[in-house]
Amino acid sequence: MAAMVACVAALISFADRAAAQSLGGAGTVRGTVKDPTGGVMQSVEVKISNPVTGLTRTSTTDAAGKYVFSNLPPNPYHIAIEAQGFQTLQRDVDVRSAVPIDLDLTLALAGATSTVQVVGHAEDLVERDPTAHTDVDRSLIEKMPLESTSGLNQVITLASPGVVADSNGFFHPIGDHAQTQFSIDNQPITDQQSKLYSNQISQDAVESMEIMTGVAPAEYGDKSSLVVHIVTKSGLDQAKPTGSVSAGYGSFKSPTGDLNVGGGSHAVGDFLSVSGLRTDRFLDPPELQALHDTGHSFSLFNRLDFHPNDLNSVHLNIQAAKSSFDVPNTLDQIAQAQHQDVTSFNFAPGYTRVIGSKTLFTANGFVRQDHITYLPSASAFSDTPATVSQDRKLTNIGIKADVSYTAGNHNVKLGGTISATKLQENFTLGVTDPTDPTWQDANGNFDPTFAPFDLTNGGSRFVYNQSGTIKEQAVFIQDDIKAGDASFKLGLRVDHYDGLVAKTLVQPRLGVSYAVPGAGTVLRASYGRTMETPYNENLLLSSGLGLVGQLGIDSQQPLPPGVRNQVEIGAQQGLGHWLVVDFGYFNKHTQNGYDFNVLFNTPIVFPVAWDHSRINGFTGRINLVEHGGFSAFVVMAHTNAIYSPPASGGVLLSPPPGDFRIDHDQKFNSTTNLQYVFEKTHGAWAALSWRYDSGLVAGSVPDYATALTLTGDQQAAIGLFCGGTFASPTSPIASCSSSDRGATRLVIPADGTEDDVTNPPRIAPRHLFDLGLGVDNLFHGDKAKVRLRFSVINLTNRDALYNFLSTFSGTHFVTPRAYQVHVGVTF
Repeated sequence: MAAMVACVAALISFADRAAAQSLGGAGTVRGTVKDPTGGVMQSVEVKISNPVTGLTRTSTTDAAGKYVFSNLPPNPYHIAIEAQGFQTLQRDVDVRSAVPIDLDLTLALAGATSTVQVVGHAEDLVERDPTAHTDVDRSLIEKMPLESTSGLNQVITLASPGVVADSNGFFHPIGDHAQTQFSIDNQPITDQQSKLYSNQISQDAVESMEIMTGVAPAEYGDKSSLVVHIVTKSGLDQAKPTGSVSAGYGSFKSPTGDLNVGGGSHAVGDFLSVSGLRTDRFLDPPELQALHDTGHSFSLFNRLDFHPNDLNSVHLNIQAAKSSFDVPNTLDQIAQAQHQDVTSFNFAPGYTRVIGSKTLFTANGFVRQDHITYLPSASAFSDTPATVSQDRKLTNIGIKADVSYTAGNHNVKLGGTISATKLQENFTLGVTDPTDPTWQDANGNFDPTFAPFDLTNGGSRFVYNQSGTIKEQAVFIQDDIKAGDASFKLGLRVDHYDGLVAKTLVQPRLGVSYAVPGAGTVLRASYGRTMETPYNENLLLSSGLGLVGQLGIDSQQPLPPGVRNQVEIGAQQGLGHWLVVDFGYFNKHTQNGYDFNVLFNTPIVFPVAWDHSRINGFTGRINLVEHGGFSAFVVMAHTNAIYSPPASGGVLLSPPPGDFRIDHDQKFNSTTNLQYVFEKTHGAWAALSWRYDSGLVAGSVPDYATALTLTGDQQAAIGLFCGGTFASPTSPIASCSSSDRGATRLVIPADGTEDDVTNPPRIAPRHLFDLGLGVDNLFHGDKAKVRLRFSVINLTNRDALYNFLSTFSGTHFVTPRAYQVHVGVTF
């Protein structure tokens, strides 16, 4: 792939002639405000807003009459100026790329005859983007009632359609297990970002998010079922530093603290976010009560911007974070004392240069590492059916560079990425209970393959220590074209994956949208072919690297990248002045569909490639834009996710014999978020989130007879009952002759009716309500403002499961009713 590498290198070296500022993939709108004679106007307040996303910002013109709005996510915006003695001016502007938009504004005298472009609200702000997406602004994030340990992932789960909630802040995007890409200020991150595998940046550091649920543009590859494009906060153009400091305390003995501050001139700016947490319920446990679940985390994120002149801009993102937590126990294994540490760092410089007035060059380098250490119990036999340990590192180094060019109705972007991910995996396993079915052969006897590792019979631990490097290169070109009422998004991407196997794939990406004149309706359709790369977490062991001749393995079986064909069609409709409705249908067919399998009751997982998968469903979104202080949105989805064996990879995995609905298949889920600002002086507000999940597939209990074979603790977890008798950890139900039988937290198919595709067992449906109340200026301060916030998670105290004995996730309960209070100062 020398030609591909040379192409990217040429982009990196391409930069001269310039004139502006653009940061981290975000857009810029700038210009000069003039009076009717052409004279510049200083100290005039310019307002830019998008009522659908809630973004509102102001900029005051300087002595030269200039204003600038930077760090804008791609969206349509409304600009307004109200100045004494002049008519109100209103304009619409569409930010579609990082190339700065020059927009000079001339005010007309009050009483003069003038044509003013007046815009409405929702019906004029339906988007013509062929890629289905949801925009989330910091104004929404700041008021969402969130669990203190979930953060950014929970925002994505609650705010985006097609995202299925799972335990520990994990989510399943658009029918896939975890095929999510984060793009943070143009840095691509495609490895797992759940708190079991990494430490995310705080949601307090986020300026805005664009969550793409449709076919991803050609710029994005590797993992693209869901693309989360994040623009972080910047300190530029804040001569007076602004920020906040707060402390909080919540249920489960959970103190928290955070500091966020940004400031700087037009040339230099810095934003810092620091947060910390300690709690007795760090992970979602396998019991209603959290047992051995203490954890703490610390995160630091800093963004430094340097804008020395109108020719160049540089930014540097630095993150350092660590979490350390116990692995919660079940009552069946109360003596366990497992523990895990996750240490993360990220160093990501970026450079932009505007060439002429139409071209922007961008380059982003990055070095990122996650180091995971998993420690078993001190006594090996406290862990059953095996004692395991893990010490692994995932280090990702690379550079992404692109050139954007805007001319007329075209927005062209050409770019490429080069990256290398070094994997270091150390793993041990010792059998502590040879009678467990895990170690039995087809005849129910102990499999002699595992005899050397049987610690009960003089064996020693299996030891694995391997390293490898996954190399990837990509080039892409895409063009966003406006043609009257139609918009086209045309792209081509070429990926070369060079890991344990090598594969090159050409991937067309095509999209079109059409705005029906006068109807407030936008229709869209898109198609894409994508390469779905294997998960890097424990990839070497899962592929059998270095295991030939051990554990009965005759040959290495490296996991190949998957190939996906995807279509999405949808419509967006503006209703009146305040409502926007969006509906989409998606269909994805994948060769080598990826998932994880979890090892026992540990947080250790291994990638699995199924022969193929078929995923389809619909997404929906309804936005009520702010009116009289009230705003609301509803997101919803239905997902079919059918996978087919055989399977490659995984560890101690027993695949089903035929097609099956995987555990991220869900009939329906929805989130309703309501926010109301009572009055502006105190900034008092209330927010309510209502999440409904119809239940994930739980294939381990196909019928009631199987439920009777569970331990008393497992029966109690699913709420198993026979007549008026409920199972308890100490009193399991051994038999049942009553017709009134079942489980309260699990939907068990009637005897003889279970089918892995048409009628699988599922987690019982659940409704969860979260409430947030706040006052942002308690004492009417003009400078420093005292902030008070109170939230209740799971307001109705619903006890429910995320999953149960899942091969891919394990068993986890949702958070019971929990309270949080935060007191802070903003300045």
